[in-house]
This record gives sequence, C-alpha cells and structure tokens, in this order.
Amino acid sequence: MDMSLVTALLGAQTGMTQLAVAGRLARMNADQGAAIAKLVDAAARNMSSLANVAAGIGGKLDISA
Repeated sequence: MDMSLVTALLGAQTGMTQLAVAGRLARMNADQGAAIAKLVDAAARNMSSLANVAAGIGGKLDISA
C-alpha cells in the first residue's frame, strides 16, 4: 500500500476523532449554559419573593459557625 494513502487515511481518522471531541465539548457547553440560565432564573424568582421584606431583615445574620 502506498504510504501517501496510509498517511491520508490516518489524517482522516484523526480529523474525525477531533470532530467527535469538539461535538461533545459543544454539547457540554450548551448544557452548562442552560444550567446557568436556570440558576439565574431561580435567583430572580427568589429575589422577587423577598421584595416585600422590610429593610434590614437579615442584615446582621451571623454565619460564622
């Protein structure tokens, strides 16, 4: 078998592996983005439920324990 053909096949296989890894990384980043969006949404909902709390509530909370 010609060495240039072997080299081309190995290069193609390496390229396919790189594409597979890049696809997995892209899906992971998309999942992380969705999780961050859910976290921000939950924080916004929690803050809106605390909007009617009197000023100063929780300001002197001791969390050192």
